[in-house]
Amino acid sequence: MSDTALVRWVGRGGDVLNRLRDYGVYLALAVIVVFNLVFTDNFATVGNLRLQFVQVVPVAMVALGMALVIGTGGIDLSVGSVMSIAAALIPLYLGYGVWAAIAVGLVAGAVVGLVNGSLVVLGIQPIVATLGLLVAGRGLALVLANGRLVELFDPTLAHLGNGAIVGVPITLLVLAVLAVSLALIMRRAGFGRRLLAIGGNARAATLAGLPVRRTTVGVYVISGVVAAAAGILVTARQGASDPSFVGILIELSAITAVVVGGTPLTGGQVRIVGTLAGALLMQLIVATLIQHNLSDAFARMIQAAIIVAAVYIQRDRGAA
Repeated sequence: MSDTALVRWVGRGGDVLNRLRDYGVYLALAVIVVFNLVFTDNFATVGNLRLQFVQVVPVAMVALGMALVIGTGGIDLSVGSVMSIAAALIPLYLGYGVWAAIAVGLVAGAVVGLVNGSLVVLGIQPIVATLGLLVAGRGLALVLANGRLVELFDPTLAHLGNGAIVGVPITLLVLAVLAVSLALIMRRAGFGRRLLAIGGNARAATLAGLPVRRTTVGVYVISGVVAAAAGILVTARQGASDPSFVGILIELSAITAVVVGGTPLTGGQVRIVGTLAGALLMQLIVATLIQHNLSDAFARMIQAAIIVAAVYIQRDRGAA
């Protein structure tokens, strides 16, 4: 093989890898859907499809907030605990009205995000800062709830979690509004461009006069608010507040969805649609394995393998 032919062959290999990075999640999603259409009974029924979409909403929401954080080169491990805190606050403030209780939960998420972001801009590594809130936040939630499950009997809250508008579940509509809003922020708003600049090269962004600290804190606040909203929707759907259960290990599922969706852990890019596809892919993989009588533990092993593969494929993106 001549040198020129070798260069061309290597170049074609690079193009294939780049396409796999960008579109692999959609290919994998198509494969899992076709597999289920052929081998899984009742997969294409309205009831099953509705169930799959509703179940993916919390992970997808948290993953969208996580994608922004990862876009800056950071990470947020506290999202599950934020969900737990929001869930614990709902019954405490429900007596003031459902919307007041929801507002308190969202504000709590913003406060946790503010603390996370402040610690990060002070120089603490994001994984360390948010790990601290992961532990402390779950403990706070359990204290607020006295370590017990509380059933909720509010019709508005129940409708929010289980109702539909024109046949479309309200939780799915909330996810759609969130995804569109974040996509517009990333494409049209200066905040989105600054976010990507920070993830690409934080030092250069600082030297260019961009408000790096304010933008970084803002990203973590958004992640906190989105996680709190996810916790509120889970609580509304279950009709009960259970801080010991809500949001457990969801940070891992969210990170998986983000990475599988094509957003590199090195930062500088954010893929909103890819993140949604990644969340749905992981949901369908778990559902498929369970429907074919494989254990949840096996499903988690598959998820771990997918994470490793996705990170390996993305390994050179940050240097590209």
